Amino acid sequence: MFVLLTSRPGQFRTEPTDGMTAVEAYDYVFYGKPTARFVIAELAADTRIRIREETPPGIVNLVSTRFLDKYATLEAARDALRQLASFGSMDIDLVPVPVAADGRS
Repeated sequence: MFVLLTSRPGQFRTEPTDGMTAVEAYDYVFYGKPTARFVIAELAADTRIRIREETPPGIVNLVSTRFLDKYATLEAARDALRQLASFGSMDIDLVPVPVAADGRS
């Protein structure tokens, strides 16, 4: 099972925790400017994700993956991400970025 994690640079980042592994990551580029990062993560079982604010006071929340849309296959998660990144004729791109060995991007 797969989920999409979203981070907004300078605002917050969503981090995989135990029980999930980041498998692919993409920068969402809107008219040439990266505005978000999406990570497709594989879930071993329902767990919690860490959402960390990047601005003071830097609050950290743990949110259950039960509240996230889940996809049975990696390809289904990719399709959902492509749908998120398409809106008419707007200049929107998904640019692949490396996923680190520790599962972060």
